[in-house]
Amino acid sequence: MSLLAGRTVVVSGVGAGLGHQVAAAVVRDGGHAVLGARTEANLAKSAAELDPDGSHTAYRATDITDEGQCEALAALATERFGRIDAVVHVAAWDSYFGGLQDADFATWQSVIDVNLLGTLRMTRACLPALKARGGSIVIIGTQSSVAAPSQVRQAAYAASKGALTSAMYSLARELGPHRIRVNTVLPGWMWGPPVEAYVQFTSHTEGVPEADVLRRLTERMALPELATDGDVADAAVFLASDRARAITGQSLLVNAGELMR
Repeated sequence: MSLLAGRTVVVSGVGAGLGHQVAAAVVRDGGHAVLGARTEANLAKSAAELDPDGSHTAYRATDITDEGQCEALAALATERFGRIDAVVHVAAWDSYFGGLQDADFATWQSVIDVNLLGTLRMTRACLPALKARGGSIVIIGTQSSVAAPSQVRQAAYAASKGALTSAMYSLARELGPHRIRVNTVLPGWMWGPPVEAYVQFTSHTEGVPEADVLRRLTERMALPELATDGDVADAAVFLASDRARAITGQSLLVNAGELMR
């Protein structure tokens, strides 16, 4: 039997990278994927690529800072497929860089509103359907929340995701009696569109081959290559499935062994 046969998974933040890979893994493993993101064109493109006849996907433009839009995406899942079995939170603001000394705290507040509160809004919108039969909440966090990278500064992103990981423990306790599991996947350097762009930008800026930039990243890994967004998606789908039925309140690093805890 397929890992997610007959199951419905809401995926927030579906674009060209990890969100698309999560949705693709859901459909590959026999599930229905309900896609949300701010840009409808990206959703339409993703759905057409992974489910040409539209039988296993539905989508709706969704800004997770808007509670009504979160509720509308959850409603779409139940209207189209009759249930919600899992929600995978990929949506995040990860493009604001810097540390404390140059911090714009108004922007920090916006990052927290998306990454922390937006994820909680989307979770709450899915709770009525999840409580009906139990299920899984999978949060995509970041290795940066437990070990700051030396290459880039993303203090606001790391802090917001760290707060979300802390919230996970409370959610796991609160929702456990309803047989709802809550776990976090912590990617490190993950080969996909954002890291590809970083490698290309650094190569151009420093005037060195892309292979040299990539080597700097991989030489710190226990395994001789970066994890990919597909690897992270597979971890998320595992946690969304019944094969992880006894796992809750846990953080799983998917990072090729760069950091071990």
